[in-house]
Amino acid sequence: MIDVAIMGHGVVGSGVAEVLTKHPDNIAARAGEAINIKYILDLRDFPESPLFDRFTTDFERIVNDKDVRIVAELMGGLEPAYTFVKRCLLAGKSVVTSNKELVAAKGYELLSIAKAQNVNFLFEASVGGGIPILRPLSQCMAANEIDEIMGILNGTTNFILTKMISENMSFEDALKMAQELGYAEKDPTADVGGHDTCRKVCILAALAFGKHVYPEHIYTEGIENLNLCDAQYASSADYAIKLIGRVARAQDNRITATVYPALVSSDSQLSSVNDVFNAVLVRGDATGDVLFYGKGAGKLPTASAVVADIIDCVKHLEARKYLFWEDYSDGYVCDHNNDVVNLYVRAGIESEQAVTAIKKAFDHKDISLDFLCLPPLISKKETAFICGPFVEKDLRSLIEQIKDIKVISILHVID
Repeated sequence: MIDVAIMGHGVVGSGVAEVLTKHPDNIAARAGEAINIKYILDLRDFPESPLFDRFTTDFERIVNDKDVRIVAELMGGLEPAYTFVKRCLLAGKSVVTSNKELVAAKGYELLSIAKAQNVNFLFEASVGGGIPILRPLSQCMAANEIDEIMGILNGTTNFILTKMISENMSFEDALKMAQELGYAEKDPTADVGGHDTCRKVCILAALAFGKHVYPEHIYTEGIENLNLCDAQYASSADYAIKLIGRVARAQDNRITATVYPALVSSDSQLSSVNDVFNAVLVRGDATGDVLFYGKGAGKLPTASAVVADIIDCVKHLEARKYLFWEDYSDGYVCDHNNDVVNLYVRAGIESEQAVTAIKKAFDHKDISLDFLCLPPLISKKETAFICGPFVEKDLRSLIEQIKDIKVISILHVID
């Protein structure tokens, strides 16, 4: 029998305890050993829980108990999660986590400690919740040279954008609904600001390309500035607006990595991914495009991924599972301003002369320009167009020049 400890008894932590105790015989058969929950660390008491006698508020009991071989960190945030995980690894315990913030910020360091201590640090649930993506990426697609990974990695923002597109709902109303349904936190900044997606891109980039990428190196733009008009313009041209996380191979052994709201054509598999669902598209040289799809969060889907990692740790107690990447090096992530992109621009116009002026400015640079149809609910005092493909910094420079034309005001720009 293998003793494990669960740190945190929130949504995911309670889900892990439920999964481990619901079908113990099946799990034991897959792991090769029975798994016993010896401790559950939480500041609160849960007298109604059937595991009430396992609860403790003292982390020292866990880290100093030699019988505890595996610890599941499900508290979230950087502290005290980082300190607790580091001490557990140094004490010779394998650790599994769903904490994307921890892995994005400290993954290289914690993997290095795990390697030195001959234990495992696994984190399948940190990207995509219940969608299996990290294990297939590192194992099933190991023979591939990965060229690109892109996807919808945050269910909260995808739900909001779906409501804006399908029900003509304002961003504010869609966010309020997401909060009422429990899809968005009271403080939704991490989701709508793109930070949650950014952390997941960091992890995917490290696994796919072999070097740690820290959140500060990824250009990140959220959806908080999107307007219902933007969704309507996009829909009129057969596009859907999605918050896209992307990492791709570049020249000189470098990568590009970005998070931004993008206009996704109806031809793309990602355009029909709606509500709280996530999808990750992996492009390998041998497999071509492979799509991973499912609910990216939730109590039991995420708990399922955590328990799968626990089972993996049980199987590899005496033979460490290889999972490692190098630390970040200066200049590894390319400047996104040098990427070749298309930009969506919504502009206020005071007369037809403004449209003529816009056309003239782009024709002068020989940049393609497509105006979008004006949806019925939008004032005739504005227009929207897609320009490119062209180098992003040059496109944005041209848009800044257009702002100087008195009859034009730039209202919003989307990659």
